[in-house]
Amino acid sequence: MKRDTFETGREFARELDRSDPLAGFRTRFHLPPGTIYVDGNSLGPLSQNAEDSLRRVLDDWRTCGIGGWLDGNPPWFYLAERLGERAAALVGARPDEVVSTGTTTLNIHALVGTLYRPEGRRTKILAGALDFPTDIYALKSQIRLKGLDDGENLVLVPPGDGRFIDEGAASDLMTDEVALALLPSVLYRSGQLLDIGRLTRSAHSRGVCIGFDCSHSVGAVPHTFDGDDVDFAVWCSYKYLNGGPGSPAFLFLSERHFTLEPALAGWFGCVKERQFDMALGFEHAPSAGGWQISSPGILGAGAAAGALELTLEAGIDRIREKSLKMTSYLIFLVDSILSAQPYGFSIGTPRDPWRRGGHIALERKEDAMRINEALKARGVVADFRPPDIIRIAPIALYNTYEEIWRIVKNLREIIDNREYENHSRERRIIP
Repeated sequence: MKRDTFETGREFARELDRSDPLAGFRTRFHLPPGTIYVDGNSLGPLSQNAEDSLRRVLDDWRTCGIGGWLDGNPPWFYLAERLGERAAALVGARPDEVVSTGTTTLNIHALVGTLYRPEGRRTKILAGALDFPTDIYALKSQIRLKGLDDGENLVLVPPGDGRFIDEGAASDLMTDEVALALLPSVLYRSGQLLDIGRLTRSAHSRGVCIGFDCSHSVGAVPHTFDGDDVDFAVWCSYKYLNGGPGSPAFLFLSERHFTLEPALAGWFGCVKERQFDMALGFEHAPSAGGWQISSPGILGAGAAAGALELTLEAGIDRIREKSLKMTSYLIFLVDSILSAQPYGFSIGTPRDPWRRGGHIALERKEDAMRINEALKARGVVADFRPPDIIRIAPIALYNTYEEIWRIVKNLREIIDNREYENHSRERRIIP
């Protein structure tokens, strides 16, 4: 997107909205009243589709009781697999390579526990110093479970300037001492989108098994896991997929690993046809479904199912096209209006559209947290990440270009009026 394709006036934003092919999807979301909601990279809002799907599950529970496992619409017994089959279209995978189950962190444990097999010199796991912390916690614990020292056997790609991962440096660290790598698809702070294909090729050429945490990309960015030869991946459903707070996560496992024995066995990973035989010998399903552990939370899965249909209806390629246009427009407005003093905002996200995910990291050396609180007071729901980042995620399915224009207007007025001085310097538990 060229800079000179945009203009700074409000009417230009309105014209972009009038020509937006996805504009109609906004009316199918319950957006918090009186807000500009640009925090969908943390929690997507409730959609009518998710609400209707959840009501169907509740109706099945009311009318069928336990019979809902086989007579529900859809049957609960197969819901996790059916959700996985549908989500596979978003990530370029075979239907049986994806399942909806557990949580992101639990799925990291299940997959890394299976695929991390230290032997000889290969005892280390590679991750990134800028990764979301839960990934690091899980990896350290998996190393300890193998009887090894996590201080010696967890290798972190250096943080560089604190914003971006150097993919060349990550590849260089894939030595013959590394058994497995887990990296994010998109860095949660900066929004940098990593080249999954390049990293996977580097890993495999060095004998390293590699997976990705795609929580900050699935639903905003198309993926081609099979085309890129990825070994495994995990992601949540409550961000860009709008599945609801605590909604079930997803895992992807390449079919070449189906013959492995799951490290964390549980009865919902059994071969479906024999799950109720109650045999004490565990035979896991020959699919990603074999890495399920517990019975799925049907209420959460019901909401996620409805939300997923909305994403599939819009189409991930159209979502990505609009997302890139929206983030490019936001960058243009910040550069044009907010970069000079006294505003002092800068962009901490890659400017190359193909190297960023769905959110923009807006940086300011001073008072970023208080400015974010002033935004909230004006009804703009973004979020703050230490030390100096306001994350703004204009979501293709429900945000508008005029809202982006209004956010920039609000930021300018907050600085002009010094409104941020009305807010504490002390950070809240959830900033």
